[in-house]
Amino acid sequence: MKLPVALLLLCVLAPASARTAFQARCEDTIGQSVSVMSSKQNGHRVDNSYSFHGLSSMKGDRAPGSYVLGLTRTESRVAVKVEGRMLSDPATGYECIAPRLEVNLFYLPIVVYVGREFAPGTCAYREILAHEMRHLNIYLDFLPRAEKVVSEALARRFEGKPLYAPAGQARNLLQREINSGWMPFIKGEMAKVERLQAAIDTPLEYARLGKVCAGEVQSLIRPAKRQRTT
Repeated sequence: MKLPVALLLLCVLAPASARTAFQARCEDTIGQSVSVMSSKQNGHRVDNSYSFHGLSSMKGDRAPGSYVLGLTRTESRVAVKVEGRMLSDPATGYECIAPRLEVNLFYLPIVVYVGREFAPGTCAYREILAHEMRHLNIYLDFLPRAEKVVSEALARRFEGKPLYAPAGQARNLLQREINSGWMPFIKGEMAKVERLQAAIDTPLEYARLGKVCAGEVQSLIRPAKRQRTT
């Protein structure tokens, strides 16, 4: 796992048994670095208002000649709030900060689409919805896993200790590390869910869905295909 490069210009610290006066002040008075992680599910809804042609256009990238019967869509979001107490030392020209990072991972409300050609309660509808529920559950299961990975990485980086930088630079350097290092890392971790989603949509699974319910799916989409081409 590639972690963000630390951008803070940390000074070389003496062992705890030989702390400088400034180091002792920082470690004993401003508190520990803290990373507060949270993740939030925002629920889901089922939408039957789009035709399978509309869903196919919405999907975009797909095999030539293929159609999308159902679709599960959401977007991941990362919010990071940076705070922290500081102390400065005119004698050394350094300052210290005890970062407090509040990181929130969440999805926008998940929408599960089933083509409107498939009426609720029919065999075809149930099969397509069951397939999309697999996608939904991957999103729901993945979020706490991503939270754990990010939380552990942050804990290793900051270790509950103050960070040191030249006077007037600590906050800017910390924010730069968040923006250029941690945000891409966290977003990349969240994006890994799409590989799991892609593993569901195999040619074999699409072929299975096309044959379920004694050909009900094909019988419903074939007239719509002909109408589309005439």
